[in-house]
Amino acid sequence: MHGPLSDLRRTLVPPPGDRHGPLPPLLLTLTVVTGLVDAVSYLALGQVFVANMTGNVVFLGFALAHAPGLSLLASVVALAAFLAGAFGGGRLASARFAAHRGRLLARSTAVQSALVAVAVTAAAVFGDSGGAGDTGGRVTPVVRYTLVVALGLAMGLQNAVARRLAVPDLTTTVLTLTLTGLAADSAPAGGSAGGQAGGPSPSPGRRLLSVTAMLLGAYGGAQLVLRGHLVLTLSLVLALLAATSLITHRLSAGDPAWTRTPA
Repeated sequence: MHGPLSDLRRTLVPPPGDRHGPLPPLLLTLTVVTGLVDAVSYLALGQVFVANMTGNVVFLGFALAHAPGLSLLASVVALAAFLAGAFGGGRLASARFAAHRGRLLARSTAVQSALVAVAVTAAAVFGDSGGAGDTGGRVTPVVRYTLVVALGLAMGLQNAVARRLAVPDLTTTVLTLTLTGLAADSAPAGGSAGGQAGGPSPSPGRRLLSVTAMLLGAYGGAQLVLRGHLVLTLSLVLALLAATSLITHRLSAGDPAWTRTPA
């Protein structure tokens, strides 16, 4: 088992011949996107998650109990949009691009870019930008639900595709198992090596990077949204997704070994 520093380096700059190729740093970029998107949804769209469905289901339970400040409709719409996006991602991954991870990631992030472009347009044209310090409280209901649906679809798609790419510890949206593995696998091994499905050994460096990427995305998104920069935050999400799509398309040309789905 390589050490954490070596694991950090291999994740950020994969060596030639690595079986996952450039997928780890690309998926870390999508993890940053998740933090940005949930900062938008929670802070600007009324305490609802569009990427973190564990939190959203909990919010749904709170809303059913009539907890103040939570919207039952927003939670239901976000959950439905996420499931629809995940269904679409599953169909995409099991159809034309099932055997080519590069094309799958490039196409899925292109679709995500289109969905986020809808969100950017809605926020820019129909939203109330407010002044400095505006947290999104003046976003109209139409804009609110347009953003919830568009972002929920995009994040459901991302989650399904990341699952199919099968890069250990880089789910891009869920960190519970990553944090559990980071703590549990730090204990001295008494038997066979642990790790999640898709990898034979723990990857502490990769797990730390995954958590850090989500944290940075959430922090940066919160800083922008709390200063009234909703459109700018969504535009940053769009730029990261479009860049990921273009880079993946370029790097997967010629069908290198890493594009093949692991057994």
